[in-house]
Amino acid sequence: MAKAMFGAGCFWGVEESFRRVPGVVDTAVGYSGGNTDAPTYRDVCGGRTGHAEVVLVDFDETKLSFEHLLGVLFSIHDPTTLNRQGHDVGSQYRSAVFFYDDDQKEKAQATKDRLSAEGAFRRPIVTEITPVSTFYRAEEYHQQYIAKGGPSGCAIH
Repeated sequence: MAKAMFGAGCFWGVEESFRRVPGVVDTAVGYSGGNTDAPTYRDVCGGRTGHAEVVLVDFDETKLSFEHLLGVLFSIHDPTTLNRQGHDVGSQYRSAVFFYDDDQKEKAQATKDRLSAEGAFRRPIVTEITPVSTFYRAEEYHQQYIAKGGPSGCAIH
């Protein structure tokens, strides 16, 4: 089993997108990349903790590659808007790949470089690629929020 962690705006829709990928075994939403221990949703939404809303993805590497997950990531959000996805604004909504090892780092950078060279987006890709940091699981009502019947309300396309 392997792990991946991504930020792509509001975590509700991002989680639902990854949950649907064959080979994904589990997902959890939470906060990472900030400077406060044990932040709450309210803390993160206040924009002062430095955390991003993220999705932690557990996947079976025999059935699914990290590169495929990167393809999903870049297809479900706008990686060209700094600290913004649609109407959601703030550093907590930033586009990010939090890598677990050098292999993930290299694959994320290669994917970003390839998409940039291909002109896949009209503007430059601003997705940050940084080492994984502590994952703080979000409050239970956020977990699989859309699957539980909650409205998306997210800027996923």
